[in-house]
Amino acid sequence: MAAINAPVLHALRTMVRSEFQNALAKTDPLYLKIASVVPSNTKSNTYGWLGSMPTMREWIGARVINSIKEHGYSITNRTFETTIGISRDDVEDDTLGIYKPMVQALAQEGEEFPDDLVFELLAEGFGTLCYDGQNFFDTDHPVNEKHDGTGADVSVANMVVDGAYTGEPWFLLDTTRPLKPLIFQERRKLDLNTLFNPTDPAVWTNNEFQFGTDMRCEAGFGFWQMAFANKRTLNATNLWSAYKAMQAFTSDGGKKLKIRPNLLVIPASLEDVALKLMTRERIDEGGVTVDNELKGKFEILVVPQL
Repeated sequence: MAAINAPVLHALRTMVRSEFQNALAKTDPLYLKIASVVPSNTKSNTYGWLGSMPTMREWIGARVINSIKEHGYSITNRTFETTIGISRDDVEDDTLGIYKPMVQALAQEGEEFPDDLVFELLAEGFGTLCYDGQNFFDTDHPVNEKHDGTGADVSVANMVVDGAYTGEPWFLLDTTRPLKPLIFQERRKLDLNTLFNPTDPAVWTNNEFQFGTDMRCEAGFGFWQMAFANKRTLNATNLWSAYKAMQAFTSDGGKKLKIRPNLLVIPASLEDVALKLMTRERIDEGGVTVDNELKGKFEILVVPQL
């Protein structure tokens, strides 16, 4: 039995921090594939400039000032935590090794937690508003006929729903730009804190030392033009349809946005179908075997949260 003294508590801190950092280094979160990390230094960030994607023009005469539209789209940070208790008796009995997997799991959960926020928000995009006041995935995004916004609005869709389709939705994204389709707003990074002193209240009350993580953050939407949602069968015809629809997106005034869809985001249930579309030389399309022109065209991202 080990006495609860300074060297023992130092060994406990060292073990927890070492295992935590090692596990962080081995964790590969997915959210960075589709979300840009934006730092935050206040309770919330307002993204008034969303909807003003810059485009070049020939410089004739004076510069034309593109005033940023104030959409008032805000993302408010939330605080998240998880805490684990280590029995003081286990510390006395020198059985700390049994907690190593728990420390590693805590690190992995914290590092991957943004995946939960980002991909759950993506799935909720059919019923959650973005900067233009429409749901992120909608059939009525307003795009003005004139560059200065003085013309009539035309409704543009970034989703297709097939009422007969009973499967899970899938998504085609353009992640090639500095701002990806979603935003991960980071107010406070994942942090590890410990209560490893015999005088800590938890030791007195619960006979345990405690350690835990916390972070302050939130997920939000970027440009709807960089994402297309499908509630229809994943096949070559529908994938080409989504791809061509995204390529046709324009800014106000009708200039093409040069959208480059490159990432196919799918639930695990569609992985086999997506792999066939992206890897096979020939595929079955409507009961006919044809050359597969989609082979290798998109990166596949299989998301457990979808």
